[in-house]
Amino acid sequence: MAKLTFHGHSTFSIETGDGTRIVVDPWFTGNPMADIAAEDLEDLDYVFCTHGHEDHIVDAFPLVRRTGATLVSTFEIVMFAGSQGIEGGHPMHIGGGWDFPFGRVQMTPALHGGQVHGDESGQWTTVPGGFLFELDGTRVYHAGDTALLTDMQLLKGRVDVALLPIGDNFTMGPEEAVRAIEFIEPKVVVPIHYDTFELIEQDTDAFVEKVGSRARVEVMKAGDTMDLG
Repeated sequence: MAKLTFHGHSTFSIETGDGTRIVVDPWFTGNPMADIAAEDLEDLDYVFCTHGHEDHIVDAFPLVRRTGATLVSTFEIVMFAGSQGIEGGHPMHIGGGWDFPFGRVQMTPALHGGQVHGDESGQWTTVPGGFLFELDGTRVYHAGDTALLTDMQLLKGRVDVALLPIGDNFTMGPEEAVRAIEFIEPKVVVPIHYDTFELIEQDTDAFVEKVGSRARVEVMKAGDTMDLG
């Protein structure tokens, strides 16, 4: 059975039943909500990045260099990593999927900014995305940073656990996240990308009340782990 651990903001680590270790949107350095430092992660196999903003990618390249993990992101981000001396990344793009040894992953649309942190030339600007993981029989959707999209309706019936931003200002707020839940109909929702700084402070109790019976809301604190199954 896979296990999902929240590290604050939008950062998660996953350990699958076969022992594969994954981190998604690694932001530990400078993250006031993080429960651990990037240096505490060892034996990583994959680093997934939904997009290139600093608060989702700043620790990705150092982790890949130190652990030998495979970087998985958009074509442009993986190519930028290559220009920085990182080899062996796996490029993907919106709508495409791949059968990794641990399970299938599809890259999903998101509506957000495309800047890539560290790319001073602007050559590698890309589109943001999300990831739909199929892990040990459980389907986990990490939406990344996104506005509400009607494309989310295409995920209906395909998601068990949805990791959805609720912070507003830069992403969906609570009301739009509820609409996303109506589109997707997941069993479990984990709110992300909120309370890290003042502009995205939210009342999770109010969010749980708004969701009502549409799904079970799991409000995870940094360091909390959830069994996926």
